[in-house]
Amino acid sequence: MVKGRESGMPVESQWGAFFDPACVLAKLDCAGAIGDVIEFGCGYGTFTIPAAHMIESRVLAFDIEPEMVAATVAKASAADLSNVFAEVRDFVADGCGVPDGEAGYAMLFNILHIEDPVGLLREACRALAPGGKAGIIHWRSDLETPRGPSAPIRPSAEQCRSWGERAGLEFVRYEPLACCSWHWGMIMRRSEDTEPSDAAQSR
Repeated sequence: MVKGRESGMPVESQWGAFFDPACVLAKLDCAGAIGDVIEFGCGYGTFTIPAAHMIESRVLAFDIEPEMVAATVAKASAADLSNVFAEVRDFVADGCGVPDGEAGYAMLFNILHIEDPVGLLREACRALAPGGKAGIIHWRSDLETPRGPSAPIRPSAEQCRSWGERAGLEFVRYEPLACCSWHWGMIMRRSEDTEPSDAAQSR
């Protein structure tokens, strides 16, 4: 398994201070998800656990780091959540394993600086049901931030929108994140007429 570039995590206490996860998830329509939620890179479970409290279906949380998955599982157990399923998985190389068109929502948070962002967005599109949404956040480039990838690989919202459209998703809206001021937010969705084969072949 090979980690994406510049994907190291700070200590959990520092990481958690950067976000208001419940606010971000509400603004990006996770609470209204119908069907399973896929999380591409769960980290410490920062967003996993709030998402699991918001929905009745499953949160399928994937990460390449066993330590991150173990932390997420421990938090779900402590919160007595039975709808969190966390797995060590190289979803960049192997996909998420979710059947075509079965998920209602995908979280792509602080991850689209990886080497092949279109490929990951294509995988999210494939797994989403028609009308299913993808919530995207990333570190802003117009101000100094306490973390985030280096400037040459830090994507803008407009760039991620273009990548998502190439992958078969359609733009819904940009979402200001006053509750998470170092980040921008965006929602995309799989259109009703996008077939899995279309998403797989999009470039």
